[in-house]
Amino acid sequence: MLKGKSILSLMELNRSEIIKILDISAKLKEKRKRGKYPKLLKEKTLVSMFMKPSTRTRISFNEAMHELGGHCIDVTSSELQLGRGETIEDTARVISRYCDVIAARVFSHDHVIRLSSAASVPVINSLSDMYHPCQILADLLTIREKKGKFNGLKLAYVGDGNNVCNTLIIGCTQVGMHVNIACPKEYMPSQDAINFALKSTENNGGKIVFFDEPKEAVKDVDIIYTDTFISMGQEKEEEKRLKIFLPKYQVNRRLVEHAKSDFIFMHCLPAHRNQEVTDDVMDSINSVVFDQAENRLHVQKGLLCLLLLEESEIKI
Repeated sequence: MLKGKSILSLMELNRSEIIKILDISAKLKEKRKRGKYPKLLKEKTLVSMFMKPSTRTRISFNEAMHELGGHCIDVTSSELQLGRGETIEDTARVISRYCDVIAARVFSHDHVIRLSSAASVPVINSLSDMYHPCQILADLLTIREKKGKFNGLKLAYVGDGNNVCNTLIIGCTQVGMHVNIACPKEYMPSQDAINFALKSTENNGGKIVFFDEPKEAVKDVDIIYTDTFISMGQEKEEEKRLKIFLPKYQVNRRLVEHAKSDFIFMHCLPAHRNQEVTDDVMDSINSVVFDQAENRLHVQKGLLCLLLLEESEIKI
């Protein structure tokens, strides 16, 4: 039962709930391919709050609500009274009186926790410094489309143990995948995410393994995933980070030769080309980065339907 639930990290969901979101999203994607848009969210309103810049999140949430017959209101923190000192809690209480669901893209994960605690409607974390659940749901849909399954698949994440990495190990282990992690010791995933993932492997049959060498992490894997070495808000650390990450953690043609020949390459975008990934990998036939980006739209639709409607109301 997902209706009314807030989604802040993916830890809120079990395997069957994740699969339910993916199933509904896939059905809605197929409908869209045929030019059919079931107006399941007619008269529903999403307020999308942005404290960080956005391309995929802003457009995909807007279009998701539009195609499903609903309405989306975008606001930045500077346009709200948050910019003049109103508390996050008071803002959440007020917006809850106006809308059906809130999506928030924030710098500090504490902000989305506070929003959710005070709001009387579901809150979706559309990105924080710790987690990026909407992205990883889209990634899981993409993996299932390309590989047809989850159980037994091996994914290697190479690079910064950031919000995407944190959520990726949560989501992948929830659906029974094996995850290899190659991150510098200074930039490992959060311990909370690791602990959750390790517990997930006990219940769902996957495993998580940490490697010092990226080439060992990607050996015989089905999926290679990376993300920027310098996330939003970390620009002052650029020189320091690049010295640590390059060239060892760059995903390039030499590195991917250790994976299976039919591996897929994934990146949440935006990519800093020829830093974390070279053009020849990013633009190769193995790359599915734009399929991932498209699936943000479809997963957002599936997630919104399940948070706002009873399952019996979702007639596709």
